[in-house]
Amino acid sequence: MAHLLDSSSVNFTIDPVVLDLGQRFVDAGFELSLVGGPVRDLFLGRTSPDLDFTTDATPDQTIAIIKKWADNFWEIGRAFGTIGMRKSGFQIEITTYRAEAYDPDSRKPVVAFGNSLTDDLLRRDFTINAMALRLPSLELVDPFGGVRDLHASELATPGAPEASFSDDPLRMMRAARFASQLGVSVHDDVRLAMSQMADRIKIISAERVREELVKLINGAHPRVGIDLLVDTGLAEFVLPEVSALRLESDEHHRHKDVYQHSLQVLEQAAALETGPDGPVPGPDFVLRFAALMHDVGKPATRRFEPGGAVSFRHHDVVGAKLTAKRMKALRFDNESIKAVSRLVELHMRFYGYGDAGWSDSAVRRYVTDAGPLLERLHRLTRSDVTTRNQRKADRLAFAYDDLEHRIAALLEQESLAAVRPDLDGAQIMALLGLKPGPVVGRAYKFLLEERMEHGPLSPEEAEQKLLAWWEAQPESAVVEPLTETEEPS
Repeated sequence: MAHLLDSSSVNFTIDPVVLDLGQRFVDAGFELSLVGGPVRDLFLGRTSPDLDFTTDATPDQTIAIIKKWADNFWEIGRAFGTIGMRKSGFQIEITTYRAEAYDPDSRKPVVAFGNSLTDDLLRRDFTINAMALRLPSLELVDPFGGVRDLHASELATPGAPEASFSDDPLRMMRAARFASQLGVSVHDDVRLAMSQMADRIKIISAERVREELVKLINGAHPRVGIDLLVDTGLAEFVLPEVSALRLESDEHHRHKDVYQHSLQVLEQAAALETGPDGPVPGPDFVLRFAALMHDVGKPATRRFEPGGAVSFRHHDVVGAKLTAKRMKALRFDNESIKAVSRLVELHMRFYGYGDAGWSDSAVRRYVTDAGPLLERLHRLTRSDVTTRNQRKADRLAFAYDDLEHRIAALLEQESLAAVRPDLDGAQIMALLGLKPGPVVGRAYKFLLEERMEHGPLSPEEAEQKLLAWWEAQPESAVVEPLTETEEPS
């Protein structure tokens, strides 16, 4: 189906750069169409600085047309028919019409150039991305009902979903990602194909899977996307720890549904993100992923106690290790792995505060252990309350309010963001007459514990405490080990 795009039926603007580029291709005897996400976004009232085009021109012919027009261009994707460029602040990719398929046992696509726009659109992932806008005429080409499916908020494939997912199994992850980003439902035959072909995701590189997962988690409706992964079985290969959260209830139903609880915590954590000027600007992947993964240690630690009670002792520590292992498998960077797993490890630390209260030293340790993750930990801990017992929820909220007030008060008095002993290593060595070595480390750790327990000390007080500690050390504990060049006398 093709017709001129009616500007009265959809709110859109076409930048003159796009029309100019289209005219250049037509003048050279070729077709050029804006395609995919940018066309879809016209109907959603969104714009993007990244523009995708398709053409019947070969990569060499494309370069001949744009090399004097573009601000700069590159040929990194040439083997796949793609030439990239920048022009007037836009990042542009122009790809030759293609028909590509994946070898059943290979991660790499087999690329063949085509000569038909309709055939090119047929190869695309979903109908809402299989629309094109011919340039410069602004003729909308929608042979597979993308506008219809967009209005119905439904995700369907241009051809058989089995063929689409066979071409590129990552499209199954993209289905979940679009469900999260756009809030669309998935057509029944797409869901069925995802379920039947879930294991095909194994041929896709961890890096590509990771990128789709991050976009899913950062979407407007991450719960919908995760649910789709789990329901179709894709999560068994991508996030098996999340699938495992669907624990069977004990016969007395004395513990909550851990999986649904985790999805609710994810939603609540996302709702507590701040604007760009706040402490946790959203979407924040670290906070959201920690919220999703915070209880993944429960299946391995579940125990049925006498009387029918259920316990999950140390699930925070186990969960942190499982989270780090999964993120490493997905090739996340070390900083993200460390941050998410640390939040999982710390998410239970608060509980008990409301019953027993904490000393100032305990509050200092909480802040110090959280470090730069403190604002995220505040939000994760608050989000972890999903009880329907309003009295219990109010009690926990009040207790955490009190803890945050305690932290704020101590922050005014002390520099908790970087707690250090009141004497540094050089001062310790000078006072005790030591050379660098393990004994200095033990003395440093002693002063750090004193700082945590009692707050800041004056240099004189710190020296007195250190000397008293030194006097109490047994001789065997203060003898420095021999260096490689020293011999016993």
